[in-house]
Amino acid sequence: MKRTIVTMPGDGIGKIVLPEAIRVLEAVGFEAEYVHGDIGWEFWCREGNALPERTIDLLAKHSIGLFGAITSKPKSKAAAELAPELQGKGYTYYSPIVTMRQHFDLDICIRPCRSFPGNPLNFVRKTLDGGYEEPQVDVVIFRQNTEGLYVGVEWTNPPKVVRDALETHPRMKPFKDVPGEDLAISVRLFTRNACRRIIRAAFEHARCFGYRSVTICEKPNVLRETSGMMEAEAAEIAKEFPDIELWSTNIDAQMMWLTKNPEDYGVIVAGNMFGDIVSDAFAGLVGGLGFACSANIGREVAVFEPTHGSAPKYEKLQPSIVNPIAMILSACMMLDHLGENEKAARIRNAVAAVVAEGKVRTYDMLKLPGGPDVLSKGAASTQQMTDAIIAHL
Repeated sequence: MKRTIVTMPGDGIGKIVLPEAIRVLEAVGFEAEYVHGDIGWEFWCREGNALPERTIDLLAKHSIGLFGAITSKPKSKAAAELAPELQGKGYTYYSPIVTMRQHFDLDICIRPCRSFPGNPLNFVRKTLDGGYEEPQVDVVIFRQNTEGLYVGVEWTNPPKVVRDALETHPRMKPFKDVPGEDLAISVRLFTRNACRRIIRAAFEHARCFGYRSVTICEKPNVLRETSGMMEAEAAEIAKEFPDIELWSTNIDAQMMWLTKNPEDYGVIVAGNMFGDIVSDAFAGLVGGLGFACSANIGREVAVFEPTHGSAPKYEKLQPSIVNPIAMILSACMMLDHLGENEKAARIRNAVAAVVAEGKVRTYDMLKLPGGPDVLSKGAASTQQMTDAIIAHL
């Protein structure tokens, strides 16, 4: 069956790596029609909306999206870059990927962090005899994608009704005399149903793929209500999966332990911000953001993206030097979601073969500072890396 995929290159290097992923998909024999979706900074500047309604309509119609990268800037800078005719008319910048997740309830974010043997960027540690060892890292982070601190319920100088409500809490007493213009508030929201859904998805993934543990990575000793809800729901759901251990870590301690014994962890569940943090940390153990892929899964729509940013300073370099592997692995996650597991496995095996062979490495894999001179120092271009992966197919 030929599918239709909404491609959203977005900003910066998203425009470079997404076409490379499509080249690999075509080489492996995946048949699809690709339709372009507008998203990104230029549409914010020109239209006052970084995620135009026409792109939302495309995703609603076709259900599957491949997304590149996005540029986001602070409130004041975003406002300053609006087209002159739009300034002062009440437009507010919101991250289009966050908007997309909330609009389609893409509440389950899956971020695998697996090390490829032979990658010079893999985590290593010293042994007692003075040698070195390279533990195999195979961690999958399930990040709750639509709630937590990223819901966007925020105020500077909160309205009186909000402030009055907050001041009914005894912990607000030290802030009672702070002027409103000096007070900024962000709300962390968890719902029980969303906690249950992502925890159950994590346990099912662990059972399906043979992971022995699911770890709730939160901060319940301080964030007693929100993190506490996540932990309480995990304890109930874990009873249905007696073959899988339920672990609990605090986010701060987890950041230490993942650089001591990352091989101990399997599936990790966290709220939106902590999931963002811990997934980037684990990505650093398996090659960095050039290898970090992700899926945003809802009940009807799914969008797949690398977790790296738009890196606009690299967009105009010719030939391009950025690593396309994260985008290619995100396309593999899309194939898995569509039931094309054999094609996804072939691509992953091809990536593994290129990495293990070590003949073709982008500048990040050679530990070089990014710049136009890296090709003369032996780094492969973006297109050369894709060519090597396709050759191994």
